[in-house]
Amino acid sequence: MATGSPHVGTVAPDTSGGGHRRLRMGVLSTADIAVKKVIPGMRRSALVDVVAIASRHAGRAEAVASELAIERAHASYEALLADPDVDAVYIPLPNHLHAEWTIAALHAGKPVLCEKPIAMTADEAQGMVDVAHETGVPLMEAFMYRQHPSWLAVRELVAAGRIGRLRAVDSWFSYFNDDPANIRNIGAFGGGALYDIGCYTINLARMLFGAEPDDVLGRIVRDPALGVDVLTSAILGFGDGMATFTVSTRVEPDQRVHVYGDRGRISIDIPFNIPPDRPTRVRVVAGGDPPVAPGEEVLEFETVDPYAAEADAFAGAVLAGQPVPVPPEDAVANLRIIERVFAGSPR
Repeated sequence: MATGSPHVGTVAPDTSGGGHRRLRMGVLSTADIAVKKVIPGMRRSALVDVVAIASRHAGRAEAVASELAIERAHASYEALLADPDVDAVYIPLPNHLHAEWTIAALHAGKPVLCEKPIAMTADEAQGMVDVAHETGVPLMEAFMYRQHPSWLAVRELVAAGRIGRLRAVDSWFSYFNDDPANIRNIGAFGGGALYDIGCYTINLARMLFGAEPDDVLGRIVRDPALGVDVLTSAILGFGDGMATFTVSTRVEPDQRVHVYGDRGRISIDIPFNIPPDRPTRVRVVAGGDPPVAPGEEVLEFETVDPYAAEADAFAGAVLAGQPVPVPPEDAVANLRIIERVFAGSPR
């Protein structure tokens, strides 16, 4: 493959009169997130066909392919990357394997949609981005919530000044998982609350402020036996604004985001794990007589699977030979803030 060739592995639109081609996606791993959420979401995509899946265990790949009606099962990741009928790959592997297999896919000329966080460190992520630029093959981190219509609307509301000047973002994201064998509780695999769900709260703050924080302060509680962070809070300073968040893997499942301006606020119902089977609501509070009788508008969005929206956004860019909607440099920047939260927490 020629180094520096533009958009190697992308698929040009079909101009033969039969309509546009769909992106033929291969899935590198039979991880639960892929089997239970992403592949079903991609099946609702207007632009993606999941045509192959790979596992290091042939029987597992064949079983999942049969269960989900996927055309081909590969007994190795290398075989999937060599498959000429696979245009692009989705990588849901454990965090510590993201860099190795993303780089392999990029060198194979396959555009990559890689699960978050894209790597274990910012430097590792930068290496992946460098390969993407060297090969000219698209790379995007899989933050599915960003492409959902509710979040597109929130970004537009903030940018349009609906709540005045943005001053603060407050987020909570939690679930309960104390299984020592689960990869989310294994530090060497990129486990812990900050890597797994804190990456969302950092990402949305950076997205809404449209900037990188100038100051970071963290407070972390770790599992005494496993060593991973299980309760993490942070304050991110953005000039005269700030974002605060708490994430936990040992608390009742919950999630919320409140966005505050100097003339109103926005609340997002179920901001991250957006249900694929029901409408989504965003509450905009501005005017009226707060806090007793504020003016409130509830915006309701039709049912959209966030993974389908993500697949459409990624595939649309790849098929058109355009940059992906979220550049991979954003993933590097997000990891730099994760590292600063860890570094800014008292031991």
